[in-house]
Amino acid sequence: MSGHSKWSTIKRKKGAEDAKRGKIFTRLARDITIAARHSGDPDSNPTLRTAIEKARGANMPKDNIERAIKKGTGELEGGELEEIVYEAYGPHGIPILIKCLTDNRNRTLAEVRRVFNRHGGNLAEAGAVSWMFETKGYLSIERDDQDPDEIFMLAVEAGADDVDVGDEIIEIYTLPDQLHAVAGVLADHGLQIAEAELAPIPKNEIELDRKNTEQVMGVIEALEELDDIQQVYSGLHLSEATLAELAAA
Repeated sequence: MSGHSKWSTIKRKKGAEDAKRGKIFTRLARDITIAARHSGDPDSNPTLRTAIEKARGANMPKDNIERAIKKGTGELEGGELEEIVYEAYGPHGIPILIKCLTDNRNRTLAEVRRVFNRHGGNLAEAGAVSWMFETKGYLSIERDDQDPDEIFMLAVEAGADDVDVGDEIIEIYTLPDQLHAVAGVLADHGLQIAEAELAPIPKNEIELDRKNTEQVMGVIEALEELDDIQQVYSGLHLSEATLAELAAA
């Protein structure tokens, strides 16, 4: 999870994600729509509040956010989406969880299988991989010119379980029910949160050599290219050295 998030940040800074902005907005809107099915009020619906915060962080227009909420509450048509999580093993036995939102389960499954057939790995039965992950609150903040020590202290005092300070981003982990409290404290201090979500975090990460890492990342990125894929979580460890090599490539 953490290494892949760092790689996503590096790609964004390099400009590799600009052409995908329309797809990113589509995925964010789907997250909001699904969350709004339970309640369209972000104050009483923390999942919706998190989805809206992510959309705002990606500079998604306010009108798009409001339409996505109305689709979820049934005020507008187009909210008929099903949430599915597929479990899989990537190349070299790397565990992978694939979060999907789709209006056609058969199409999505066929596309996911096609990726593994082409790049390596295979789908697994329900429960075969999920036990290797645990749900935590996850926040990330891009370092830029911000003081990492100050962010570390703020997060810990707010109730964070763990803080990982990297070269590109600072990652904060919380108990699931503490996510919004910690995010609120950080936001109140003027910090820009890049990501805030309840996410499956691998209990143990597997580090591979450069060649095999690139093979696994090829599978992950091919999955992320699919329209119905919202997020891909893996047990692949990306060290700072490997990230630097990938960024320089």
